[in-house]
Amino acid sequence: MTEKTQPNLLATDIEAYLKVHENKDMLRILTCGSVDDGKSTLIGRLLYDSKMIFEDQMAAIEKDSKRFNTTDNDFDLSLLVDGLQSEREQGITIDVAYRYFATDQRKFIIADTPGHEQYTRNMATGASTCDLAIILIDARHCVQVQTRRHSYICSLLGIKNVVVAINKMDAVGYEQSVYQSIKKDYREFAQDLSFDDVRFVPISALRGDNVVNESEAMSWYPGSTLMKLLNTVQVNHAKNDEFRLQVQYVNRPNLDFRGFSGTIAAGDIRVGDTVASLPSGKESKVKSIVTFDGDLEKASAGMAITLTLEDEIDISRGDMLVRPHQKPHSADSFEADVVWMTEEALHVDREYEIKVGSKSVYGYAEAINYKVDVNTLEQQEASQLNLNEIGNCQFALTAPVQFDAYDVNKHTGAFIVIDRLTNVTVGAGMIRRPLDAKGSKPKSEHSAFEVEFNALVRKHFPHWDAKVIR
Repeated sequence: MTEKTQPNLLATDIEAYLKVHENKDMLRILTCGSVDDGKSTLIGRLLYDSKMIFEDQMAAIEKDSKRFNTTDNDFDLSLLVDGLQSEREQGITIDVAYRYFATDQRKFIIADTPGHEQYTRNMATGASTCDLAIILIDARHCVQVQTRRHSYICSLLGIKNVVVAINKMDAVGYEQSVYQSIKKDYREFAQDLSFDDVRFVPISALRGDNVVNESEAMSWYPGSTLMKLLNTVQVNHAKNDEFRLQVQYVNRPNLDFRGFSGTIAAGDIRVGDTVASLPSGKESKVKSIVTFDGDLEKASAGMAITLTLEDEIDISRGDMLVRPHQKPHSADSFEADVVWMTEEALHVDREYEIKVGSKSVYGYAEAINYKVDVNTLEQQEASQLNLNEIGNCQFALTAPVQFDAYDVNKHTGAFIVIDRLTNVTVGAGMIRRPLDAKGSKPKSEHSAFEVEFNALVRKHFPHWDAKVIR
């Protein structure tokens, strides 16, 4: 359907218009980069120039712009996404803000992430669900440390498509040489990252140059505007046809119904298909696929469903339903990349709660193989990981967990690290591979009394940080 016919359809047949809108491609994007590079202003400009702001919002933002005076202009576009009081007072982004907008070609969910180093953990959270990253660079300051850190995190999290928006070109007189210099520096840095497609566009989010409308001041730039790039970029999702359903809830409303609820992480399932429950390995056939809208014959990745089985087998929260011939890795140790998110460092041999999908076990880092210098991507020796540091670690768990490598399946290959005392999420990880006996450190043999005594000490005196023995 063409751009011209859609408004006519909106006026004549609202249901048909909504159907067309529903079937549009969805692209999840995030803005990231160093502090004060203009991420919030860019999103405000996209919404403003795309006519996605209501009149009452405009009036409120105009009033707040004068009140907080975070810019020298009458209208501060960043206030459209910076909603917290402290954000507006300081003119910075603290929490991740999600905004929705649409064009005739696509629907978008855009995440505005903070640039401050202190809030890197918030940025990593926002990036974990996105397909494309807009990395902003201030034309006055070039590539900063935080720009490199965010780029590296995007690469770790499997984002393959990147648009590097060189912002505030108006502040450097729209000089082409500045744009070319920053473009060259970023390419040199990013050549070792796992990006498939990197595009560059010079913009001024404040003035609107090359955001939605082409800039008259940068006639030397032959490429597309940012909005045109977002509308046309092709994002190739990793295709994984192996069925994965992590059981989040055992649904038992009455004596006659027992179902297993969760969101399908990959693949599809039909009524009558044989599934295996892990870790037990028990098999059964799918009796029905229950959803809020009624029973289905088939369900696919991304759908929230409840499965009922023909046989009564023991399945609990945290178990995984798969096809018998498509089993994932099952191991009690693995190698993973970790982004550390708290002031208290990750210490080797300290016990944490490890949550993989809906399954929680206890475990600890046996070894830190290396940490990464975000400026040079150099691997350095490390005995601990501090706040916002990124490292490669070997983890040992008290019980086996089921997973795929993160590169194969983001949903089953990701995990979080939780502090046992505070119940705060302190780290996020991406599993790279399972470890066998040769890959992990050798474990010593202990008597039954030693194991039991160790468990009692860890239970009653957790602040001693006693190491797990088995």
